[in-house]
Amino acid sequence: MGILTDEMKHLVRQQRLGYVATISPDGTPNLSPKGSLTVWGDSHLAFADIESPHTIRNLTSNPATEINVVDPFVRKGYRFRGRGSVHRSGDTYWKILETYKSEGADIRRVRTVAVVEVTHVAPLVSPVYSLNLSEDEVRRLWEEYHVKSIQKTILDLIPPSDF
Repeated sequence: MGILTDEMKHLVRQQRLGYVATISPDGTPNLSPKGSLTVWGDSHLAFADIESPHTIRNLTSNPATEINVVDPFVRKGYRFRGRGSVHRSGDTYWKILETYKSEGADIRRVRTVAVVEVTHVAPLVSPVYSLNLSEDEVRRLWEEYHVKSIQKTILDLIPPSDF
């Protein structure tokens, strides 16, 4: 049995955006958003290398990685830790490309694909829940915040004359 639950798989497929952390050759961290994140079986995640030279270089030299996926409205998600492998050709590469293509993705810019064998999963939960708010309340607050921020105009940014 795999490490990824149906709930985790649903979140990854729904959000598609994951933040992939790798370690650079000099030991510094590298964090990169990946909008192509998907589930690959019961214990693996995958993403396409479109413009990810640093992430791919880092995974090639040090496969340790962590991927964070969060639903921005309910402020919950997961940390997926594991080991990545890079595929430039071969069966896995072509099967993942075919999956992306069947989902409507333009695969012409995909250079390589990375597959992460997930070895540990931990929940990610915002501290806002320490206020004893429900998911619905948190969602409502963030949706309201985003609607209000979109409605702001340049006049909202100009301080009053008596400021």
